[in-house]
Amino acid sequence: MTNVTELFGSMVFNDRKMQERLPRTTYKALKKTIKNGEPLDISVANAVANAMKEWAVEMGCTHYTHWFQPMTGITAEKHDSFIYPAEDGQIIMEFSGKELIKGEPDASSFPSGGIRATFEARGYTTWDPTSPAFIRDKTLYIPTAFCSYTGEVLDKKTPLLRSMERLSNVATELLHLLGKNDVTRVTTTVGPEQEYFLIDKKMYDQRPDLIFTGRTLFGAPAPKGQELEDHYFGSIKTRVAAFMNELDEELWKLGVMAKTKHNEVAPSQHELAPIFATSNIATDHNELTMEVMKKTAEKHGLVCLLHEKPFAGVNGSGKHNNWSISTNTGENLLDPGKNPENNIQFQLFLAAIVKAVHEYQDLLRLTVASAGNDHRLGANEAPPAIISMYLGDDLGALVDSIINGTDYRSNGKSEMLTGVDVLPDFKKDSSDRNRTSPFAFTGNKFEFRALGSSLNIACPNYMLNTMVADELAQFYDELKNADDLEAAEKAIIKRTLTEHKNIIFNGDNYSDEWVKEAERRGLCNYRSLPEAMAHYVDKKNVDLFVRNGIVTEAEIHARYEIELETYSKQLRIEALTMIDMAEKNITPAVISFVSKLSDAAIAKKQLSASYSVYAETKLIEELSEDLESFVKKTAELKEAANNASLYKDDQLKLALYYRNTVFALMGELRALGDAMETKTSAAYWPYPSYAEILFGV
Repeated sequence: MTNVTELFGSMVFNDRKMQERLPRTTYKALKKTIKNGEPLDISVANAVANAMKEWAVEMGCTHYTHWFQPMTGITAEKHDSFIYPAEDGQIIMEFSGKELIKGEPDASSFPSGGIRATFEARGYTTWDPTSPAFIRDKTLYIPTAFCSYTGEVLDKKTPLLRSMERLSNVATELLHLLGKNDVTRVTTTVGPEQEYFLIDKKMYDQRPDLIFTGRTLFGAPAPKGQELEDHYFGSIKTRVAAFMNELDEELWKLGVMAKTKHNEVAPSQHELAPIFATSNIATDHNELTMEVMKKTAEKHGLVCLLHEKPFAGVNGSGKHNNWSISTNTGENLLDPGKNPENNIQFQLFLAAIVKAVHEYQDLLRLTVASAGNDHRLGANEAPPAIISMYLGDDLGALVDSIINGTDYRSNGKSEMLTGVDVLPDFKKDSSDRNRTSPFAFTGNKFEFRALGSSLNIACPNYMLNTMVADELAQFYDELKNADDLEAAEKAIIKRTLTEHKNIIFNGDNYSDEWVKEAERRGLCNYRSLPEAMAHYVDKKNVDLFVRNGIVTEAEIHARYEIELETYSKQLRIEALTMIDMAEKNITPAVISFVSKLSDAAIAKKQLSASYSVYAETKLIEELSEDLESFVKKTAELKEAANNASLYKDDQLKLALYYRNTVFALMGELRALGDAMETKTSAAYWPYPSYAEILFGV
């Protein structure tokens, strides 16, 4: 039987191991760096490196790697052994502070948006001491940041760390002004819920679309989907349960606080939710979780799909980003308390967040934009592409009372009476949940629900941190010279909520009425990545990141180019895969089946002229007509994919061309292919069906 308390963190160079293995002075110096962001001395790095190496070797490690998060959307690693030559022709195992602190990957081989050319290859990884090292596959993994030789940021971690530092400094300064002088650091925390699909590897291996793109480009609906609502929270199948149990154990070893697991809405869809961690560690852990999910699935003859929409007609997968702010003294700054009407500090932070989300709604939208997530947002399974905030009944009433200058009356946490003697009564929450809202308050945190399942959560979190920090800095500048601090606070809160109340919506975000109402309120509705990404380089957004020291203008433009280029490449791969499947397998399969039907009809007539061949003739006519359209549409898609080169000098125009032209043709081709699948014998259809894939585990 697994002893979870002993298992947890066993593969992590965590605080307990540092205390055991580091000299007291070294441990204290390292903790100051981790807790307070103080510079790290090389002597400390040398001592830490040696202790790490000794522990790792004892655990069977032979190599170490700087583990980083480039702009590819996945992690990267280069492995080096600990071995060094000794004078007698033997080897010794060494690892220095210099090797711990600095690595040198090839920067030109990662997306850089033009910052690095092929002949400018040098880049650096640098140790992030705030995220503990861990062991996987006999290798010591060291979380690091990644930059170019000339200092430009080339990863997703560095802006996140900078945003956390900026928010901490600004919030601490503001709290001191409010009399909280014991606060020395403010931390943002995140709990990312992760959705995913599990399918049989034998089925996966027969689907080029899943292999090359992560989603099915063809596939008629199965007779049964999710309409009976029987999969959500349903009994977990034996094979899936075995995978989940091993996944938990592997994640616990790595210090990931995997807490909740269950079936999701769609068949073969599941979810894992962890306990909160600081934004940086939560990001590292979420990347690690996705990697471990994939490797663990392989051991069970399964494949873990993290694409946002692997199957049409059933729910896709997202990632709920539960975000909050806490002080080093243990206070959650988003906790309204029992009397929120008297909690001016909470109201001030709430006002800053409302203002941030309203002013930078375009940033929040574009940070969750991807080729995969474009399938989900607004599809009645995820929040719409329109960004708004849900505050619930109680906070909504509080905001109204502040704006209107009226008394606040809370609904209170009423008693939930079960009506059954043996069932205990309990206090229900003060507000309901709104699963249609992109950015919902859920008690003492905000749940940003619009993230796609494969997304690196560093991006939305560094943007969220930065925009809130900027608003808090503006509040501080206005309050620091106030004669009557409390009156000035109340004035800011009332003015801010009045000016930015249009972002607050507690209703049904799926309704057609909300789309019209949102437009009336002046809210953005960017339905695809190219539409949203066009606003990344708007002056107000560039100024936000530059003045807060998160990324430079050049780095913003580089990320803009990378995101658009990646989008176009992904759609091109999908289009080429679709053409390949259509020409090499689907068209020949339908031709073979039609030929078989023709032979059957002829044979029937040869037996007796009186035999009817209506069924065969009707099916032959339908399939022949569909196939002719299918072949023509395949040719159209091929031509459109080739014509994309006309826009190669402008990444935004290229992305819009892929979205408006290529993607539209892909949808038309799919409709024809799926129609033929329903009429073609399963013995002839070249790919496993949705029924086989979604219900085959």
